Amino acid sequence: MTLFDSSNAIYLQVADLMFERILTNEWMEKERIPSIREVATMVQVNPNTVARSFTFLQENAVIFNKRGVGYFVSDDGKAQVTKIKKTEFIHTKLPKIFHDASLLDVSPEEFSALYSQFLEAKS
Repeated sequence: MTLFDSSNAIYLQVADLMFERILTNEWMEKERIPSIREVATMVQVNPNTVARSFTFLQENAVIFNKRGVGYFVSDDGKAQVTKIKKTEFIHTKLPKIFHDASLLDVSPEEFSALYSQFLEAKS
C-alpha cells in the first residue's frame, strides 16, 4: 500500500510513482506498462484517479495508448520524464533547499562538498 500526503493531488502523486518507474528503467521505453486497473490495485487508489494520472502522462507525451492493446512508454518517455521532473525540481524544490541552506549558513562550498559526497556514496 502506498501512503499519500496532502501536499499534492493524488493523481499527481500516482503520476510521480509512474515517473519513478520510468526513470529507474522498471518501465522501459516502447514497452507495455500495467493497465489502469493494475496500477489502481498496486497503489490502492480508485481507478478513476489513476485514469487521470494516465491522461496526465499522455498529455505530456510520456505514455501512449495502443487501442485494444494497452499503454506503452513513449519512445522518448524517459527524456520527457527527466525534463518534467528537472523543471519541477529547479522551480519548486531547489528554491526551498537554497532558502534553508541560507538560513543555516551552509556555504556554497560546503553544499557542493556535501553533494559530491552524496554522489560518491551513491556509486
